[in-house]
Amino acid sequence: MRGAIILCGGKSSRMGLPKTKLPFGDELMLQRVVRLVSEVPRLEHLVVVAAEEQELPPLPADVQIARDAQPDRGPLEGLAAGLAALATTCEAVYATGCDVPLLVPAFVEQMFEFLGDHKIVVPKEGGFYHPLAAVYRTSVLAKVQQLLNADRRQLFSLFEQVDTREVSIDELRTVDPRLLSLTNLNTPDDYHNALRSQSLGR
Repeated sequence: MRGAIILCGGKSSRMGLPKTKLPFGDELMLQRVVRLVSEVPRLEHLVVVAAEEQELPPLPADVQIARDAQPDRGPLEGLAAGLAALATTCEAVYATGCDVPLLVPAFVEQMFEFLGDHKIVVPKEGGFYHPLAAVYRTSVLAKVQQLLNADRRQLFSLFEQVDTREVSIDELRTVDPRLLSLTNLNTPDDYHNALRSQSLGR
């Protein structure tokens, strides 16, 4: 079975509100990303990973909530929590952040198709990985935990440890021509540009 992990982090954004609670149309940011990911075909399970005391907006009843086991260990800690939550129900999961409101469900489906027999498939742009737009087999959880125990918190460290397929971003333009699924929001300008794109139907 397929699943998805949405990592929320625990820090406030530079937009005056946590990213999860930023308004986006008639939804809040996290609600929108959950809805878009839920539109991916054959995706049976979805888990949202948040910091221990992080407040989340209302979400559908079938969305599972997981919490980081330890604070301030970055997205690798969140990935571990998500993989642990889905390890018994899913063979592979798509991992994303909560700040990709223009995500294209067909992009996620294509990433699953690229996985093949690999443990991970991750987009790569030049020398830069997009680890929060990648598919991971839940069987990599043990390796993730080993890296955390060794205080190696960078997600790209995982790609060095297990069989990983790197996908050129150009291979993904057929399903997401503007690569909106790789566009996360880190600044007020990013946020307002995304709102503008959404209002124009892009």
